[in-house]
Amino acid sequence: MKKRGFAALMLASVCFLTSCAGGPGHSDHVTLSIAGKKSDLEKSYMTSIFKQYEEATGNKLNVIEYEDSEFEVKTAEEFEKGKVPDLFMHFHNADLNRFDVPGNFYYLNDEEWVGDLTDSAAAYCTDADGNLLGLPFWESSVSGCYYNKTVLDSLGLKPAATQDEFDVLCQALVATGNTPLCWPAAGCSWMVQFGMDPIFADDPSMLEKINRNEICYADIPEMRDMVQWISDAAEKGWFGTDFMETGWDEISRDMASGRGVMTFIWDTWFYTDLKPEGTYTADDFALMPVFLNTVPDGTYEGGNLNMMMVNKNGAHLDAALEFLEFCATPENYNKAFDGISTVSCFNGQTTNIQSQMVTDAAASIAEKERVSTASTRIIGYSAEDMVDALNDMFHGRLDVDGCVKKMDEYRIAEARRQGVEGF
Repeated sequence: MKKRGFAALMLASVCFLTSCAGGPGHSDHVTLSIAGKKSDLEKSYMTSIFKQYEEATGNKLNVIEYEDSEFEVKTAEEFEKGKVPDLFMHFHNADLNRFDVPGNFYYLNDEEWVGDLTDSAAAYCTDADGNLLGLPFWESSVSGCYYNKTVLDSLGLKPAATQDEFDVLCQALVATGNTPLCWPAAGCSWMVQFGMDPIFADDPSMLEKINRNEICYADIPEMRDMVQWISDAAEKGWFGTDFMETGWDEISRDMASGRGVMTFIWDTWFYTDLKPEGTYTADDFALMPVFLNTVPDGTYEGGNLNMMMVNKNGAHLDAALEFLEFCATPENYNKAFDGISTVSCFNGQTTNIQSQMVTDAAASIAEKERVSTASTRIIGYSAEDMVDALNDMFHGRLDVDGCVKKMDEYRIAEARRQGVEGF
């Protein structure tokens, strides 16, 4: 593919505005389709770059949103039918194997903007063969347990440093009439991966064994310990009374109002999704590790990046690649990420900020952070499948052992669907 310059993109815009493409009613403008999760596509930096692109070029974007809980399954079904969008937003995780990456997506190794990516951002988006799969236009955040320090201070309580202390804290909050933990069971799917990361990041041989189908989750005591803790927490009221009806849109409501004192999430969320709809703002929150009963001192998860991938078989390949070039232009990405709390994905990124929450917890993060492992490296892992198994347990259809067994069944079935040797 011939490299493109930004000047060529702007020339197309000028030609349209001056009708040099062929007279009245004619233009070379295209409409690019871009598909992703609803909550991802509605991030402020995404809507900013979309608007900038349309205004600068005259091209249009057909933004195709999927509900988060349905995204993986529905998009995989569309791909099976040959309905592949021009641009596809996905994390470089195990679920990406659903989409025949070599057959559907254009490798971006030779694009002019590659050198502007930070080493960590480029590494996240590179496959095992060294191919760059997408443009990491996203937030790089720290996931942990974010807690309302204002509420804790008012009650004379302190954040936890161990699993035992966290359990005592949850008990104390319930005793004072508070909901300790906002657990959004209605469609949100990231929480358990935080607890699983230490199991596999700290013991690479465990990851190798599960990916060779030599062991199952049921053979790992920490997996059962985690599911048992989640089951007990729900029964004790640590998630509140309506957590099964709490989804993405309700997290802001609960955290801003104080209905939830803590939640397992990432720092950027407080600057992109916490709405001014209650008593509390980002300034009221601080950070401690996630405690899910898999490691005694808790854990943090390092950043995951959403990639913009390009359909190599689409009718608008050149235009889609030019869209990525637009997104990777410093003037444009700095405008989009102005004031957003994130670690830089581009070397030229200057307008983003670092959250005080992360800065204050820097020493703890340095000691306890793990690279994202469960969702990215376990063959057959699906966050949605994990949530389905947990929700069956919450509804009483499975006990703890049955829940872990169902997680294994889902994982093995997906690995077989992918044709992985040994399954």
